[in-house]
Amino acid sequence: MEMLFTLYDNSCGYNFFNVCLSLFQVVHAHKPHFMALHCQEFGGKNYEASMSHVDKFVKELLSSDAMKDYNRARVYLDENYKSQEHFTALGSFYFLHESLKNIYQFDFKAKKYKKVTGKEIYSDTLESTPMLEKEKFPQDYFPECKWSRKGFIRTRWCITDCAFDLVNIHLFHDASNLIAWETSPSVYSGIRHKALGYVLDRIIDQRFEKVSYFVFGDFNFRLDAKAVVETLCAKATMQTIRAADTNEVVKLIFRESDNDRKVMLQLEKKLFDYFNQDVFRDNNGTALLEFDRELSVFKDKLYELDISFPPSYPYSEDSSQGKQYMNTRCPAWCDRILMSHSAKELILKSENDEKIVIYDHIGPNVCMGDHKPVFLSFRIAAGAGKPIANVHKCCVVQ
Repeated sequence: MEMLFTLYDNSCGYNFFNVCLSLFQVVHAHKPHFMALHCQEFGGKNYEASMSHVDKFVKELLSSDAMKDYNRARVYLDENYKSQEHFTALGSFYFLHESLKNIYQFDFKAKKYKKVTGKEIYSDTLESTPMLEKEKFPQDYFPECKWSRKGFIRTRWCITDCAFDLVNIHLFHDASNLIAWETSPSVYSGIRHKALGYVLDRIIDQRFEKVSYFVFGDFNFRLDAKAVVETLCAKATMQTIRAADTNEVVKLIFRESDNDRKVMLQLEKKLFDYFNQDVFRDNNGTALLEFDRELSVFKDKLYELDISFPPSYPYSEDSSQGKQYMNTRCPAWCDRILMSHSAKELILKSENDEKIVIYDHIGPNVCMGDHKPVFLSFRIAAGAGKPIANVHKCCVVQ
């Protein structure tokens, strides 16, 4: 059974055609039996004005010829943007191929699995939907943001005797490049660790039986800014620009010691202008992976396949610049697909030892917003999760 997990950040606010076309190409190439699509900032950052794009996107996914063989679907859209207390702008889509039999979804209130039939869409007040758990992180997690939309949505599934959780997550961003540069690790990475730790504690607590889990979305993981700058500008001198009225540092300029004092990097609150973007693209940015350190805190709980694609953020929003990064942040692998160690064992087991696992990005040359979508395609052999399924009584679902 082929599984496809995909995530789009800032989806459907613009480039609607590119998003759909690129997704359908991946579906055609991998022909998954079960597909999970997780979106963050659904509707784009200007969600109030972009909800019409969301409706078009949902309609296209459910009715397109490319998806005609998926006769069951569940769509969960947090569109209740007027609720400051609950709004997360998350969207979770799940599609089941017609050849797939006996698929069940967990009811968190009834604590029972229920057979999935037909196509259903849930939006607005997802808090009352028993088939998922949804939470927005407390405001004091990230006080710099007056109205944060960060949070998570969790669903649970049982397919071919295998039970697992799928968690759509959006963690906190870096509010200032200058503050991120000050310490190593940065204060923002600590905020993300706190939020992710909270989610992991929730999905393995005592309220429900434990199953394997996949967590995928925009983690906003950033490279260690101080270490990256020190490496990229190892032979440069730094000039500090301060505000005249407050003496606050507002800009850092790194110049080569020789070569006519050429500017290598300019750093401001929302500016990361490095003179040579090729370092982030060449060989998929592999040289910078050593500075991708935020996941190491959770190595005992989370596993990730080797990254073999360039940083997923921040791409230019100019439709003619599909490969170009914006000079707003240091490029980083913000968008990830992570899993529990039991899930790792599940996806690396397949019939005849045939390991068909692909972890990659979508549309390398196509503009789909400031994030480049990431996907994971893998195969689960029938009965691979049976020992777990027996524990979780998937055979007696209702």
